Amino acid sequence: MPKIPLAALAFLLLAGGAHGEDYKDGPPAAGQVPAFAGQTRAPAPPEHSAYRIVPVAEGLNHPWSLTWLPDGRMLVTERPGRLRIVSGDGTLSPPITGVPAVVADNTGGLLDVALDPHFRANRLIYLTYLESRDGGTNAISVARGRLIADAGAPALEHVSVILRTGPSTTGGDNVGSRLAFGRDGRLYITLGDRMVLRDQAQSLSSDLGKVARIAPDGAIPADNPFAHIAGARPEIFSYGHRNPEGLAFNPATGALWELEHGAKGGDELNVIHPGLNYGWPVITYGIDYSGAKIGIGTQKAGTQQPVYFWDPSIAPSGLAFYTGDLFPAWKGSLFVGALKAQRVVRLTLDGEHVVSEEVLLTELHERIRDVRQGPDGALYVLTDNDAGRILKLVPA
Repeated sequence: MPKIPLAALAFLLLAGGAHGEDYKDGPPAAGQVPAFAGQTRAPAPPEHSAYRIVPVAEGLNHPWSLTWLPDGRMLVTERPGRLRIVSGDGTLSPPITGVPAVVADNTGGLLDVALDPHFRANRLIYLTYLESRDGGTNAISVARGRLIADAGAPALEHVSVILRTGPSTTGGDNVGSRLAFGRDGRLYITLGDRMVLRDQAQSLSSDLGKVARIAPDGAIPADNPFAHIAGARPEIFSYGHRNPEGLAFNPATGALWELEHGAKGGDELNVIHPGLNYGWPVITYGIDYSGAKIGIGTQKAGTQQPVYFWDPSIAPSGLAFYTGDLFPAWKGSLFVGALKAQRVVRLTLDGEHVVSEEVLLTELHERIRDVRQGPDGALYVLTDNDAGRILKLVPA
């Protein structure tokens, strides 16, 4: 792996579709290939986790993301365009009014939701969604608004779009769209390559196939790696991504971890550094759905290798570090949801190396769209179908 440039290291010290997403190349097989030269496939841990599945809420139409309000209630997005509040007993609120109109096409629609770091004071929330553009096209936008949820019908007020990405295209494949706030107070956003425009993942004049970074009001941070390069989109933080649907900061180190779908094989787990190129579609551990080779191979000077990858694909979506007390053996583990593989994966880490991989929740036989740690220390998952559920894992 190339060394991290000094500028990037300095920054870190300061900052602290059916195609390719969900329905890929059959069920994962045993005996997966090494992640890359010198790293073998991580074995299962010596002891398996014991847990109990507790239903929390049901009747959600393709739920995509959830987060917690300070009073313990949850906000959950539904891909067709609804945002709801979920009470402790699982009761769903009526759809919150004021949510922007979305283009619900394939895997696109209303996607991630995040609270402002100062939510208690400003009541601001952030949403990513597929927004209609000129000529029947669409693109990912990020909006924020003030949540009114203390009395009466919940509503979102003073909604404004803080980032409109481009270029636009048609369809709803490979939209990315995870959100995460860093220790630096900046908002990080994942953006997919939209499938039909995958070569633009290597172009700094396009937002496609990128991780972006903005201020909470949408302003461009002056220390963004491409903010002062002519012709570059100033919000770009890293590039060369395919369809990143997982994003999480390691609470112990502040490092930004990203999870993305490969094509046929080659789902990747990466640690993201400012200004670096993660290779897609020049390098990949997957192949095209036709069986054709993509790019030049698996390595190229000046591009980053993944921390870990899956081949065959598991269709990963949702990423969370576990810091709770309910499962002491899980502390420091990284959890990955999987759509096609219908499971949750627990990765045990040694620094930035994966040392074991445990498979959970295969007994559900449901696609897992998101995975989050709740304030109670339980692990919560969203199941992705037209009668989706919120479930939580507690000790057996």
